[in-house]
Parts: sequence; structure tokens; C-alpha cells
Amino acid sequence: MAVNTPDEREPPAGDDERIEPPTSLSGWRRFVEKDLATFDLAPPKQWESMDDEARADYDEARIDYHSELQVVRTSTVKEVAHQGRLLTLLNRREHGARRGLIISGERTTGKTTALRQLGRLHELRIRQRYGDSRRIPVVYVTAPPKGSARKLALEFARFLKLPTISPRHNTADITSSVCQVLTEARTDLVLVDEIHLMNLATIAGEELSDHLKYFTEHLPATFVYAGIDVEHSGLFTGIRGGQIAGRCTLLHTGPFPPGAEWEGLVATMEDTLRLHHHTPGTLAKLHAYLHQRTGGMIGSLSHLIRAAAISAILDGSERITRRQLHTIHVDHASESAYRTSA
Repeated sequence: MAVNTPDEREPPAGDDERIEPPTSLSGWRRFVEKDLATFDLAPPKQWESMDDEARADYDEARIDYHSELQVVRTSTVKEVAHQGRLLTLLNRREHGARRGLIISGERTTGKTTALRQLGRLHELRIRQRYGDSRRIPVVYVTAPPKGSARKLALEFARFLKLPTISPRHNTADITSSVCQVLTEARTDLVLVDEIHLMNLATIAGEELSDHLKYFTEHLPATFVYAGIDVEHSGLFTGIRGGQIAGRCTLLHTGPFPPGAEWEGLVATMEDTLRLHHHTPGTLAKLHAYLHQRTGGMIGSLSHLIRAAAISAILDGSERITRRQLHTIHVDHASESAYRTSA
């Protein structure tokens, strides 16, 4: 089967850049290259003198700014970045079974954010060191639902946009092409998200596990996985699970307890607000309430604060208060826990 490497000339980013997820090469590169979202508030007099059209455009730009997830350097993000880099360095000259990393935890605890930030930092480091646009330092895919070995191989092929893949090619053909391209592109970090979808209790799950093992043995790369409560999902059961457990370090993510780090997270997120009448420190004083509302989940906290900011723009109040926060709905799990505790 002939192999064609993906076209390295990516289309320029435009207004629709949000549409393409990072599970494709061009989407991943846009994610890596995207600058941190910034927005400067207009001076009070200029803001007050805006006509309706200018005000609408200005507010729309602020809504876009607040709708974008602001990455906070939590202890989880730092730990994953540190352990991930250690493993890539340890595996650099390894010729046998390479060590991997599994990030496991509850929903909305920052697993995917930490995984992507690890990949982003690694790719930026490689670009700075080598400056070779032909390299593909990082691959990011998600485990396919009810996955099979073929579906996983196709996820890698879709990331690379391999032009020669067609339905008539079997799993071995696709896998061979993927490994050849990634080896030539000097890929040294592979990120696999939603790994809890892989159930070793099924035949398809066993085949998927064997296929991942094949990739790890034929690619000179470090594999990092992320999933919900992986250690309880059956991933470590049986002989195959024992092999995974014996090769991977396990990092846990979870809700943040009340304390200094939680208060710092709230204060950091409050600093990102761009509202004209918001009193600085308001959210920091509400750290206990915010912890109760979100159960200490970083994803739920981010959703609550960003939604409240957008609501404050839409209703013209330009400030976030406890009363307003109480009207914002977050995920069902957090809402249920809050009602129970309240």
C-alpha cells in the first residue's frame, strides 16, 4: 500500500477555525499556535458614548472572549506536564517497551485540558529546538465509542488525513501506513483521550488493546492516555490489563478541596473578566459558595464564571453577584450535589 504524507500547507485560520477539532492535524496545529485570548476594555467615556451598532459589535467581541476557555495552570496541569516530559525524555533512547502515562479522574476535573496542554507544550518545545515544519511531534486522537482495532487505526489516519486510505483497505494496511508516516514525521508523543471507552471485557475491547500495544511497540513514541475513572473501567483487568498497568504511570485528577489553591483558581478566573461594573475581589470572597456550587470541579467552575460573565453582558448589569450566580445552571451532577448539600 502506497503511503502519501499529509499536505503540510495548512489553510489560513479564519472565522470558522473553531469548527475543526484538534483530532485532525490542521486542527491540532491551530490549537498549538493559537495565542492566549486577550481583550482590553474600552475607557468608560468611550464605552458610554458608543452608538447601538458599535456597542453590539463590542459586546459580541467580549462574549467571544468570555466563551473561550481560559487555561489555568492548576496543580493537575503542572503535574501532568512534568510527568509527561519526564517520560518523553526517559523513552528517548528506549528500544524496548516504552513507559506510558494514564490520567484518570472524575468528570470535569481537567483531564482533557491537562492532556492537551502537555501536547501543546511538547510541540512548542520541539518546534523551538528543531524548527522543522515536516515534523509531527504530537498526535491527538480519541478512543472510538464501542471501538475496534480498525476504528482506532482510522482515528490515526483521519488525524493525518492520509489521502490513500479507503474502505477497501484492511486494518493491517491502515496501521502500517500510519506507523510509517508517524515514524518518518518523528512523532514522539501520542495522546489518546476518552480511554475509558475501551472495555477489555469485550472482544472488540481486547482487539483494541492489542492494537494499542502494537502501536506502542512500533512507534518510537510516548503514549499518554486520559479517561474517566480508568482504574474502575476494566482497563487493568486480565492479562492485557496487567500489561497496561505494568507499563503506565497512573495520575489521578479530582475535585479541588477548599483551601489556598481553590481560592487562587477563583481569583485567577476573576482576573480574566472584562466587565465594566464588576468589583474586583467579589468572586474571591465567594470562594466557599463557588466550591459548594461546583463541588470543587474546575470544569464546572469555569462554566459557571464564564456563563455569568456573558449573562452580565447580555442583561447590561456588567457585574457578577451571588444572586446572579444562583440563576446560572451548571452540569446536572454539580447541581444535584449542591441541592443535596443545601
